[in-house]
Amino acid sequence: MHEFSLMADLFRKMSEISNSNGNRKIVTVRVKLGALSHITPHHFEAHFIDFSKGTPADGAKLEIVQLDDRNDPSAQSILLESVDLDAQ
Repeated sequence: MHEFSLMADLFRKMSEISNSNGNRKIVTVRVKLGALSHITPHHFEAHFIDFSKGTPADGAKLEIVQLDDRNDPSAQSILLESVDLDAQ
């Protein structure tokens, strides 16, 4: 359930970015996975593909960095670093 809430929050943020930019398609997503986020990059990618279907991020390229600092304040988080939107 923790993964679901993290993914839902991530997609809410990406949807807001797309909406505030004329509903442009998201072509690249860059995320950082906290050391205690309890999700591997491979598992995250599978969830991302499922969640993205029918959203502005459907088919987006995904760039993932796995963080290893367990003491980082964001260690339990999935951090949205940036998104690239289509040129439209």
